[in-house]
Amino acid sequence: MVNKLLLLTRENEVYRDLLIKRNLADLVILGDSPSSITEANIWFAEPALAAPLLNHARHLRWLQSTFAGVDKLMAPRQRQDYQLTNVRGIFGPLMSEYLFGYLLAHNRQHQHYQQLQQQKLWQPGNYQTLQGQQLLLLGTGSIAVHIATTAKHFGMKVIGINRKGQAITGFDLVDKIDNLSQYLPEADVIASVLPNTPATQNILNRQSLALLKSDAVLFNLGRGNVLDLDALAAQLALKPHQQAILDVFNQEPLPSDHPIWLSTNAIITPHVAAPSFPMQTVDVFCNNYALWLNEQPLNFRVDFENGY
Repeated sequence: MVNKLLLLTRENEVYRDLLIKRNLADLVILGDSPSSITEANIWFAEPALAAPLLNHARHLRWLQSTFAGVDKLMAPRQRQDYQLTNVRGIFGPLMSEYLFGYLLAHNRQHQHYQQLQQQKLWQPGNYQTLQGQQLLLLGTGSIAVHIATTAKHFGMKVIGINRKGQAITGFDLVDKIDNLSQYLPEADVIASVLPNTPATQNILNRQSLALLKSDAVLFNLGRGNVLDLDALAAQLALKPHQQAILDVFNQEPLPSDHPIWLSTNAIITPHVAAPSFPMQTVDVFCNNYALWLNEQPLNFRVDFENGY
């Protein structure tokens, strides 16, 4: 059987060239014509581009997302009669670089010393070490495990929060998300790498954010839906020693009139913590395609019920 592949990405030509070089057996890469949507049985797609076209796919059997996040395909009325796989295992190192890059700069007071340099002032100060600090990770998937491993190298205590509280190797303690409020007051650093599901909606809200230490550092790296951004902006104005590093938002681009832009103790980045590199994404697809040809279970299959 010949498989017909539809590319639905903003980098179709890049992906097309990479896939052609792989010379995959029994695979035809279709063009960009509208008829390709109905003909293809395999889609290689960005979720936001695929979602509005799903109902036109007559032969779709498998969709390989080019992203880890697939919430655009999880709407209640979206069809779910196909296998959906996402990209995993490549974002942990990138997320870890992002988190510890900003965290070390904060703890070592880089901005403060840069200001002193501009004034030609030699004023050694005090700084905090990461050793002994407590990192609270919301989410315990592959990304969180990599961050936890890096944190242990710095001598941090790592606590994880997940849906059922099941133990995960690499964490000092893991508990259920229902018990989050017990751990927020003790955490020096909080980082969310949770997916976008109904259960994670606004778990970092006015009440939970109020539990944070006066000098806590908060990262949101997973999905924007976990965080009440208005509540955070208000809190940062009252807690000048708290710090927030935010890469994901409910609305992207972040509206220019949102007050969080003006928070001097917030750092905003435009969803760049862990981009999908085409070569790595193609590797994931090719490994799955080999399984597909042999009628074996695909890697990184998404559970439509759980949303991840």
